[in-house]
Amino acid sequence: MKTASALAAAAIIATLGAGIAHAGPVKPQPGKEKCYGISKAGKNDCAAGPGTSCAGTSTRDYQGNAWKYVDKNTCLKISTPKGKGSLSAKRG
Repeated sequence: MKTASALAAAAIIATLGAGIAHAGPVKPQPGKEKCYGISKAGKNDCAAGPGTSCAGTSTRDYQGNAWKYVDKNTCLKISTPKGKGSLSAKRG
């Protein structure tokens, strides 16, 4: 017979495992485009480089290889402390 704490621990592990298994890009959104280098750490929609799994896994603010969806034709107008948004991955 399992104790309540053992069952709770098993439930937590299962929940965490399920979250990791489903990490992936945010689904395409009509009227939006991918904009690189504009998201805060952990707020990206996908593509965050080596050592990350995807959405929500960027490790730095304005990480150049992490993108976020924005309204079409607005990406290149977005300014950050590290420069403008980009339609393709950039360094840094």
